[in-house]
Amino acid sequence: MGSEELVGPLPTGWEYTTLGEVCARGGGGVQTGPFGTQLHAADYVSEGVPSIMPQNIGDNRVVRDGIARITVEDAQRLSRYLVRAGDIVYSRRGDVERRALIRDAEDGWLCGTGCLRVRFGDGYMDSMFASYYLGDARVREWVVRHAQGATMPNLNTGILSSLPFVKPPLPEQRAVAHILGTLDDKIELNRRMNETLEAMARALFKSWFVDFDPVRAKVEGRDPGLPKALADLFPDSFEDSELGEIPVEWEPANLSDVAVLNAETWTKETRPSVISYVDLSNTKWGRIEEITVYRSEDAPSRAQRVLRPHDTIVGTVRPGNGSYALISQDGLTGSTGFAVLRPSKPQYAEFVYLAGTAGANIDTLAHLADGGAYPAVRPEVVAATQVVKAPAGLMASFSRFTTPLLGKMAENEDESHTLAGLRNTLLPKLISGELRVENAERFLEQKT
Repeated sequence: MGSEELVGPLPTGWEYTTLGEVCARGGGGVQTGPFGTQLHAADYVSEGVPSIMPQNIGDNRVVRDGIARITVEDAQRLSRYLVRAGDIVYSRRGDVERRALIRDAEDGWLCGTGCLRVRFGDGYMDSMFASYYLGDARVREWVVRHAQGATMPNLNTGILSSLPFVKPPLPEQRAVAHILGTLDDKIELNRRMNETLEAMARALFKSWFVDFDPVRAKVEGRDPGLPKALADLFPDSFEDSELGEIPVEWEPANLSDVAVLNAETWTKETRPSVISYVDLSNTKWGRIEEITVYRSEDAPSRAQRVLRPHDTIVGTVRPGNGSYALISQDGLTGSTGFAVLRPSKPQYAEFVYLAGTAGANIDTLAHLADGGAYPAVRPEVVAATQVVKAPAGLMASFSRFTTPLLGKMAENEDESHTLAGLRNTLLPKLISGELRVENAERFLEQKT
């Protein structure tokens, strides 16, 4: 199986082997994470060593949001399962073709239950090149095709070790990794910038609509620290309500009072010939990682929800996984696994997104979810999320403050999708040697 020419003929000096063989040559190997008998649900703690689970495997990186943790003592007990920089982690079941390269910041974390660890060893393979090779569509398809199980694909060390693998000379590996890595570095920079922008928007939402900081300052005779015209929009007293103490003349409400639930669904007459599909598995903590384009007749049956700019989507299946986002482009179709919240007024868009996807609310939805293999909540439960609604002038002011923050996030995300498309165009040609590094550099100069 190692002789299978998975990506076509190779240049002179390049070699076909298998993933298991190339790991063994460097002193590494393919290994499973700990089994459930070695690490129980009660062993997870709020502070400690992060444990990488299948839901933490993003697009060649570890998604840290909501990551589980274990004690230092358990990490020492399970030291053979810890990851090092340069390792690659796979999910053993479900989305088995997804992988994450371990960076320096994740060195010493645990390869958690439900995952597989690939280790190349020292001085033989450039692990970043390897991670790009493993991200090629043909390689991912091979993994899915060979995974066991009809309803839930399962991966094991034997299957992954037998994966056909390409080994160019080490200098060529590093050059390819550098070119593709330059694009990913910019994508990562955009991601970090977006984390900062979203944190700013969420902090403002919490200050105004959860902690009521400006109102409390006025009640206590302190300066709210806001321009006078804005400070005057906040009252100087509280009143009792069904939600507890809230600013006077503000209203207890639900998200359904400021947004329409699942406003549009495709019909036979309106369904477009091409579906740009957003699925739960590709939506993580505010970021749509991949949009899959189908002909209408080939699209999944769950591709039904019409998405418009400013809609908020919240995953109803395993809501604790953080499958939510704010839609910034037209022409998308969402899974029926999303609750789609369309703001009833334009100035409510940011409020709906930040309220519906606040960490406390995602935790609440996760606890309300029921069902065996796929715990879920009904979309109506998402729409019933309780909020405190301010008068129109203050809601409009909040929108004016947060629109630039979330708008810049959308711009960064659009740029990242463009860069990812460029990377995905170059990747199959570079990892097979069809396009050599010097030609790829000239191509990049023209495109960026």
